[in-house]
Amino acid sequence: MSLLNIRNDDCQLDFLSLGSLIHRLDPGVIPFRKARSVDIHVSGGEYNVAAGLADCFGLKTGIASAMVDYPIGELVESRIKEMGVQPFFKRFEHNGVDGPNIATVYSDRGYGVRPPVVFYNRANEAGAMLKAGDFDWDEIFGRGVRWFHSGGIYAALSGSTSGLIIEAMKAAQKHGVITSFDLNYRPKLWAPIGGLEAAQETFRAIVENVDVLLGNEEDLQLGLGIKGQDVESSSKLDTRAFLGMIGQVTDEFPNVQAVATTLREVENSNRHQWGAVVWCKDEQAISPVRELGVIDRIGGGDGFATGLIYGLLDGRSLDEAVRLGWAHGALLTTCPGDTTMAKLHEVEAFAQGGSARVQR
Repeated sequence: MSLLNIRNDDCQLDFLSLGSLIHRLDPGVIPFRKARSVDIHVSGGEYNVAAGLADCFGLKTGIASAMVDYPIGELVESRIKEMGVQPFFKRFEHNGVDGPNIATVYSDRGYGVRPPVVFYNRANEAGAMLKAGDFDWDEIFGRGVRWFHSGGIYAALSGSTSGLIIEAMKAAQKHGVITSFDLNYRPKLWAPIGGLEAAQETFRAIVENVDVLLGNEEDLQLGLGIKGQDVESSSKLDTRAFLGMIGQVTDEFPNVQAVATTLREVENSNRHQWGAVVWCKDEQAISPVRELGVIDRIGGGDGFATGLIYGLLDGRSLDEAVRLGWAHGALLTTCPGDTTMAKLHEVEAFAQGGSARVQR
C-alpha cells in the first residue's frame, strides 16, 4: 500500500510531466572547442522522467510541451515516440530563420580531473512561450492521471512558464492527482529574469501546490530560502543537514508530504560516490552508498526521480522506493545520454545489492 494517496482506478496515464524539450549536443570527452562531431540526445528535465517511467518501468506516461514543425522538431518527436511517451503538444511553425526553436544544450562529459561543461542556446525557445490557458487541463486530467510532475528548469525559462505550472498543479489536485516538483535551481537560467530573488518568489508559489518535493540541501536553501542546519560535515553524503531542514520545509509548506534528494560526492568526472535519501510523512529511508564509474552524469538526478516515483506508484515501501531511485539513477550514468537505457530487472537487481559480474 502506497504511503501517498495515489489513485488506483482505471487511468489513461500513470504519469504526466510538463516541461520544455531540448536537444543536447554531446562531443563526448572532447571539449567543444576541439570537437569534430557530436551525438544528439533528446532531453528535458521533466521529459526524462516520463521517458524513464515508460521505457524502463513500463508505465503509461505523457509529456505536455511545445513542438516546432521543422527538422529538429521532427527528430525530437521521433525520439519521444521511440520511448513510448504520449505527447500533448502546442505546435509552433518555424519561420525558417530564427525560430521559434527547440532549445540547444551543449554539454561535454569531461574526463578525470577535467569537469563537464554545460552551456545553452535557448534563444526564441518555443517551450518558454507557453503560458496559462494553452492546455485544457480539465480535459487531460479528466481522462485519469495518477501523478503530475514539473521542475525548476522549466519554471526559469520565462515569465509565463511558472504560471502554467501552477495552473496545471491546481487542476491536477482538483482531479486527485499527486503532484511533484524538482527544484533544480540553476543560477545561469535565473540570472536574466531576476536572479535569486525571482527564483525564490517563483518556487515558493509553486511549492504551495506540491505533494512531493525533489531537491538537495542547496536547492532548499537557495530555491526556497530555507535556513540551512549548522551541521559540521566534510561529506556531501552526510544526510543530517538535509533531514534537519525537513521540519522547516513542512512548517512553511504543510502540503508537502515527501522530500527526496540524491547525495553525490564527486571525486573526479568519472568516479562518484552515490547515495540518496527520502523523507515521507515522518518516515525516512537512506540508500546505501556505492562508487560509480560514470560515463555521462547528465540526467542522473532525473533517473533517481524516475525510480523513486515508480516505487511510490507501485506501492513499494519507502526503503524500496529510494533504492529503486538510487539504482536507476546510478545505472543511467553508466550510459551516454539523458534518458534511460536500463531494464527493470537490472534496476531491481542493483537495488537489492547486485554486482557488476558478467551476465552469461
